[in-house]
Amino acid sequence: MNAIDNVPIQEVFVKNDNDIRLFIKREDLIHPFISGNKYRKLKYNLKEAKRIESKSLLTFGGAFSNHIAAVAFAGKQNGFKTIGIIRGEELAEKALLNPTLQFAKDNGMLFYFISRELYRNKTSIDFKDDLKNKFGDFYLIPEGGTNKLAVQGCEEILTKEDYQYNYICCCVGTGGTISGLINSSQSHQKILGFPALKGDFLSREILKFAKTNNWELISDYHFGGYAKINESLIAFINRFQSDHNILLDPIYTGKMLYGIVDKIQKNQFEKGSKILAIHSGGLQGIVGMNEKLKAKNLPLINM
Repeated sequence: MNAIDNVPIQEVFVKNDNDIRLFIKREDLIHPFISGNKYRKLKYNLKEAKRIESKSLLTFGGAFSNHIAAVAFAGKQNGFKTIGIIRGEELAEKALLNPTLQFAKDNGMLFYFISRELYRNKTSIDFKDDLKNKFGDFYLIPEGGTNKLAVQGCEEILTKEDYQYNYICCCVGTGGTISGLINSSQSHQKILGFPALKGDFLSREILKFAKTNNWELISDYHFGGYAKINESLIAFINRFQSDHNILLDPIYTGKMLYGIVDKIQKNQFEKGSKILAIHSGGLQGIVGMNEKLKAKNLPLINM
């Protein structure tokens, strides 16, 4: 997986009275198909899969999963067969109408569609044994890619040049990215995570990997839950793209930047703070989201 070495950082102007400056680390530019935190999470998992001479990668995800798309592409590029356990058996008949699943299929991924009820058992030993009986031996990558090796990869997001920032902000899905940022941050830095979904389980997941306690979850900007959006968020994403030439996705980065800008304008950061927001990619899902928005007669996300 060839990627850029020096990830660019772009300052964006947000009007405020406290001399607060906002910068965005463009992890979305790392790789055209395995961008942002997906590249980081897969880096050492792929190395481990090769080390143990596994032939197949198996993972889990939903219809618009950035992770599913990334695993399919990375697997093909690195000589692995890939298997995607997809949440929602009703999607089997509509898979080719879904841009994310079509991309994964084009890159060789084999799908296994299961009910949402069965999907909840994805971490159980019995379920994993059933999958091994069905597909044979495989290297398992958890939903969202988060495990110890994924956190190790995410620890490489921050560099010495990033020590100048007071706050590091990131989206939170399964907790792997923020855990890596926490572990590689400095004592003077505060890590702020913006969950894309409702629920208080994320703190427990982060505590499995995080080595320090200089972090906080900001749970005010999930817009109702995972993949839930409204016209206010769409307008913000389109305005941000127009003003700064940075495209945000509606599930993760759009919600995070909406929250950061809102907190800046409400003077909720210390005067003179420098904020670094991690753009974790995820842009491939916009096409599918726009199809849903169009069906609901809602405004579309400009691309």
